[in-house]
Amino acid sequence: MRIAFQSRRGGGLAIFLMNANGTELTRLTGRPDLAAFGPAWSPDGRKVAFNSFLRPDIFVINVDGTGLTNLTNHPASDRRPDWSPDGRKIAFTSDRDGNDEIYVMNADGTEPVRLTFSATADRVPAWSPDGKKIAFQSDRDGDLEIYVMNADGTDPSG
Repeated sequence: MRIAFQSRRGGGLAIFLMNANGTELTRLTGRPDLAAFGPAWSPDGRKVAFNSFLRPDIFVINVDGTGLTNLTNHPASDRRPDWSPDGRKIAFTSDRDGNDEIYVMNADGTEPVRLTFSATADRVPAWSPDGKKIAFQSDRDGDLEIYVMNADGTDPSG
């Protein structure tokens, strides 16, 4: 089992990989212009999606360090990626429509779709194991609570 985590080891915020027992520490991201954080494994274990602190986009990289790709490349702040269980979609938080909302895009970054429509912030999406639901954090009722909606954005409830 491998673990992906963020650290400032060796200067700059970066994503690292290591075995669960602490061996084979590897720096996955090395570009100082990214300041990478918030890693999320793809279900097949071949890729890691992450945020950039300095450039508020979502990136993906192969676990061997190749294939760095900016998935969102949008002027808004896109963050908190979470892969669908089948690896075909990535849910994320974005403020591209004025406040934080939940979006879903294809795993290659195409076809982003806004799922939530709240006057307050909806953040931190997390897929259910069967891929049918997405949980998220929201303060739409005045308190920060966990909500669950269908994966297409319908029927949000807290």
